[in-house]
Amino acid sequence: MKLSPAIAAYFEADRTSDNDALIASFAPDAVVFDEGAKHKGHAEILSWLLASKAKYANLVSEPVEQTIDGDRVVVRSRVSGNFPNSPAMLDYTFTLTGDWITSLEIH
Repeated sequence: MKLSPAIAAYFEADRTSDNDALIASFAPDAVVFDEGAKHKGHAEILSWLLASKAKYANLVSEPVEQTIDGDRVVVRSRVSGNFPNSPAMLDYTFTLTGDWITSLEIH
């Protein structure tokens, strides 16, 4: 599966816990929606990322398929870690503008 460079960078940085590289894949005014909350901009996205990693220790997300619809890309991922019902299949819905992730919804 060939992911766009920004999405590939997101998953690689997540896998290697490179928080700086992960944040760099987002546009400065990007928005992340996860667990009913909205996180806007690099500072809030970094806070969300660090809180998620603390809450769900050993979290690993492995992309297994993608669906592309214009600037929206849904990546289905197998997510495992220290949480109930692990592993789980989650959809990461990315909106891209150029080389940036401008929106990410996880459900």
